Amino acid sequence: MLDAALYGGDDRPAVILTYAWDRLLIDPMPGPRGPANFTGLRPLTRSVWTVPADAKPIAPAGSTLPRLAAELPHAFALIDPTHGAEGITRQLEELIDHLAPESIDLLDVGGDILAKGDEPTLRSPLGDALTLAACCQVNASVRLLVAGPGLDGELPAELLADRMGPAALTLTTEHVEPISSVLEWHPSEATAMLAATARGVRGLCEVRDAGLPVPLTDEGPAVHEADLDDALNRNELARAILATETLSEAEQYSREVCGYSEIDYERNKASWLGSQPEQKLDPEAALHQLDHFEAQARDRGITHTTFRRITEALGLNGKQRQDLRALLLSSRPDQYEAPLWRIQPRPE
Repeated sequence: MLDAALYGGDDRPAVILTYAWDRLLIDPMPGPRGPANFTGLRPLTRSVWTVPADAKPIAPAGSTLPRLAAELPHAFALIDPTHGAEGITRQLEELIDHLAPESIDLLDVGGDILAKGDEPTLRSPLGDALTLAACCQVNASVRLLVAGPGLDGELPAELLADRMGPAALTLTTEHVEPISSVLEWHPSEATAMLAATARGVRGLCEVRDAGLPVPLTDEGPAVHEADLDDALNRNELARAILATETLSEAEQYSREVCGYSEIDYERNKASWLGSQPEQKLDPEAALHQLDHFEAQARDRGITHTTFRRITEALGLNGKQRQDLRALLLSSRPDQYEAPLWRIQPRPE
């Protein structure tokens, strides 16, 4: 969406350097995946591999990147955090030398990259801190952009207001259209809410397994520029991991600075999920459960939710998310406010 808004999209597709770090609904293995977890990757530089459409994650790992590569014109390259912030810095330097890019944007959806590290609502600081630390060490100009302040359900938008500049642009329906087909299957809740707000959806959306309420406001589709050096100076974890050479070393700093590691959370959740019996999708029972969930959500003031949230609230696993989605869209199509699910208002 940002590529379409800033650079015109398809005519000159961007190279998108990103993590293979999907939710456990997609990838049952905790933490990010590296090149060793795929077949069919192609070398771009000595340390950077691209993920083409025919690449495959090695079971039991899962990844959305090959399908993204198949459906979008952009080149997807893999951030490999195995060697800590120093390793990502090396990957960036190699890419800059190889591509000689006209511009480099570091994009965070939600704004938790602007965290200090002690905010009580912060939940996943490590991936952001690693990329922030790396971008601050390359000999090139990197622009830090925050799309949809508050939409990741971590730092509220009002807390971020003085940590970034005014809106540089506002995403619209036109910018969403190039990825509209991807939003029909991709599990990213933050991107789904970003797209929904760009399409004009407003309300209160419940996300994640914890049921976090996220306001969908006029600020939702805004993209702000923030100062990269200010972000590093504020982000205690990013400063602490600047010289790290392994992911486990960076993770230990996260435990010390923030009091936790999100990969530990994923390990615990993956262990718990692995011990649960697989529940079959019974259409009649699922719709009955959905009615109960929606009634409780209405009492909480919720107007929208994500298919990931419904899947987990109904006790289903990630493999059943698309089947559940198909069931809901076929039985109650009027509640689909793409790509979110609208909670049915209370009957008068």
